[in-house]
Amino acid sequence: MTHLPDSAVPTDLDALLAQAHDDPSVLGVLLSGSQAHDGMPTRHSDHDIHVVVRDEGPSAFADWDGYRSPRLDLAVFTLAEFTRRGLPGDEQPWMRYAHVHARVLFDRLDGGIAEILERKRALLPDEARAAVDGWLDAYVNQTYRSLKSFRDGRPDLGHLDAAESMPFFLEVVFALNRRVRPYNKYLSWELANHPLETPGWTAERLLPLLRRLLADGDPGTQRELFAEVELMARAAGHDAVLDSWGTDLELLRPRD
Repeated sequence: MTHLPDSAVPTDLDALLAQAHDDPSVLGVLLSGSQAHDGMPTRHSDHDIHVVVRDEGPSAFADWDGYRSPRLDLAVFTLAEFTRRGLPGDEQPWMRYAHVHARVLFDRLDGGIAEILERKRALLPDEARAAVDGWLDAYVNQTYRSLKSFRDGRPDLGHLDAAESMPFFLEVVFALNRRVRPYNKYLSWELANHPLETPGWTAERLLPLLRRLLADGDPGTQRELFAEVELMARAAGHDAVLDSWGTDLELLRPRD
């Protein structure tokens, strides 16, 4: 967090936008966070603002990266940083979801900032395939570890592994739909406002199942979820990842 005197930074969004318009180094301003998700802001919500500046040359905004106040939370990127942020190969891939529903408030590039932003909103087919392959293997591994512990009379350890499998499960679920996994804060909002195409993977059904697994790691619930993941993953052509587990998959499949 950058600590600057309040007088050095625009005090609210209107003042920031006015200063951005007057600063030729600023190429774009985006609104992210709760304020960009209809129905999510509360009385505690500030404005998460991402400012894009030129790659070369000075900018007052560059000194304000990380500044936070009750009204504003600023992140400042050069154009090169913004272009790659969150995409494959970037050192901060977790930031991609911050741009999925971001809104362009100012675009000095006549649509160029919006075009870069649009690239981040969904996974390209090759991105989705690579993401599913990687996260699917991690999900199978963690679920296998969990169910082995339950089988061997170690339910507490099985519960921990079940809880750790949930991030991998969500990555797979969203990547199968060519979607960026939302931050946990927005999971319910995302499922309700932008439903997944996969039948049955709704907020009303998935969230209670996730709560059940986080509560006790119930093996039956784990197997129920795995059966659906296996069906969808094979339909999408990810047999090789699953088949690499051989007969170990029998532990993960529902029991008659």
